[in-house]
Amino acid sequence: MNSEVITVGLLHPGSMGAAFGAQLRRRNVRVLWCMDGRSSRSRARAEDAGLEGVQNLAQLVARADVLLSLCPPAAAVDVAQQVAACGFDGGLYIEANAITPHRVREVSGLLPGTVVIDGAVVGSPPVGGKQPTLYLSGAPDGCSQVASLFAASDVKPHVLGAEVGTASALKLSYSSYQKVSRILAALAYGVADANGVADELVKIAGKRGGSYLTETGYIPKTASRAWRWGPELDDAAALLREAGLPDELMRASSGVLHQWASARDRELTVAEALALLHVDHGREGHDEP
Repeated sequence: MNSEVITVGLLHPGSMGAAFGAQLRRRNVRVLWCMDGRSSRSRARAEDAGLEGVQNLAQLVARADVLLSLCPPAAAVDVAQQVAACGFDGGLYIEANAITPHRVREVSGLLPGTVVIDGAVVGSPPVGGKQPTLYLSGAPDGCSQVASLFAASDVKPHVLGAEVGTASALKLSYSSYQKVSRILAALAYGVADANGVADELVKIAGKRGGSYLTETGYIPKTASRAWRWGPELDDAAALLREAGLPDELMRASSGVLHQWASARDRELTVAEALALLHVDHGREGHDEP
């Protein structure tokens, strides 16, 4: 695949998507995005990344050789349905969202004339020298084409095999551990803080290398990303059920994230983030008639 004559349609320019688009632009790949219904923040990210806007999804689908789907996990199948309704056929569709292998195969079934590649991003957006890995699985030729798109960029492709769903299984396995660990760290710090021993907790954690308990500044970041992380953990719970493993911990973690729903993309202090988790157990079940 000659990157200089390929047109990629990006769905959509969030923080990860815009950063991926910028990496492609540095390799002279033409990158389109759909402006219809998108926020001013999306527009600003797209402009900063050097992406070319089109008015609607039909125009994007008609002009793109490759579609890269990087959207909130809960919307992944809906986005694929919209693409299918626009008649995308014969191109390459990279399903790079954190969803279950079953849902990736559902996306593939929606696009029967398209090569669907299962993609999974592990790591932070490729900004400021950060180099996330883009795990790939699916048709070997398709995986090779995707890998060539990102050659010599800060996105590092890694092909896992020919079965669609393998990359997503790896992503959910890793991200479920990582995200639940962040949630547990926030709750542990919250209960320590409520009892006046937060500083001592951090000192104890500091004696062990790499403990999330020492990264208290990440608590507000977890809160602001909860709207995306919750659906991802719901998919992780579904994957556990499919494997015959207990899913209660994952579903409970998703429930904690739901309490942070109002924190979407907000800049909070640690105290403000923890306050959103407080539950008044004394009032539960005692509403006056």
